[in-house]
Amino acid sequence: MATRAATVHVEAPNLATDIRHTREKLDAGASYVVTQMFFDNRAYFEFVELCRAAGITAPIIPGIKILTSRAQLTSIPRNFYVDIPAALSDEVARVADAQVVEVGVEWALAQARELLDGGVPSLHFYVMQSSAGVSKLLSRLGSPAARPVR
Repeated sequence: MATRAATVHVEAPNLATDIRHTREKLDAGASYVVTQMFFDNRAYFEFVELCRAAGITAPIIPGIKILTSRAQLTSIPRNFYVDIPAALSDEVARVADAQVVEVGVEWALAQARELLDGGVPSLHFYVMQSSAGVSKLLSRLGSPAARPVR
């Protein structure tokens, strides 16, 4: 089964249609774009590249979700049509339930650093039920060991 690009809107039948609808929203007055949640930055960078090729110049803000429970390995793909990389699900499978949030924070922290290094305009975090994971990530991102936030 082919995987669906993580940044494609859940109601778009394909990436080309999604980009066309994005252009229409911007033409109607939107000033920026927030992507669907994703766990693989390649999908974001590919989406941005395709949007730029289509003449979209507005800021494209990446949407990040911190995996906080084992149950989200099935609920997120089912409800949001988002693929979770095997490396992330394998890591979650190796840890106790109490450590899943830590795995999710570390994964999203690596994503955030790569995205910021790649020049994203800002980050958007999708939060479900608790913002504790985002708070933990932000404290680490802003720590002396972390790269500076732009």
